[in-house]
Amino acid sequence: MHSYIDLLTVGASVGGLRWPDMLVQLFFFIVLLALVKKFAWGPLMNKMEEREQYVANEIEEAEKSRADAEKASKDAAEQLNQVRAEAQKMIEDAKSAGIKQEEQIIESARKEAERIKEAAQADIQNEKERAIQALQDKVASLSVLIASKVIEKELSEQDQEKLINEYIKEVGEER
Repeated sequence: MHSYIDLLTVGASVGGLRWPDMLVQLFFFIVLLALVKKFAWGPLMNKMEEREQYVANEIEEAEKSRADAEKASKDAAEQLNQVRAEAQKMIEDAKSAGIKQEEQIIESARKEAERIKEAAQADIQNEKERAIQALQDKVASLSVLIASKVIEKELSEQDQEKLINEYIKEVGEER
């Protein structure tokens, strides 16, 4: 029997398989796998899960940041539109105030022109009345003068008429 084991050992060493070595190696490989599973695989998987959780959190935060940025952008656009509307309202108010002020200035100028016109008409009327009064005074004095000359000279009707016409002409020239 000894020879049979020797034959197997010799046959294995010559180029055949060494079953005992393979079994020992298989045993150590299985032990190594068990040790890797117990000491390395669990922590490795935990690290992978932590990394997966970290990446998921980062994606979630990025999504939240994007949503916040979109909201901020919409808020900024709303504020810009509101500022534009307020600026447009201010421009419209300024235009309205300018038109109102223009109307007030025109109305004030119209009233002033009307007052000046009425004052000028009153002055003209006063001057006219004074001129008429002066003319009446002059005619009265001329009439008295004519009457006194008529009485003095006892002029004929033709002379009297000629004298009256001369004084009337004189009054007309003095105006």
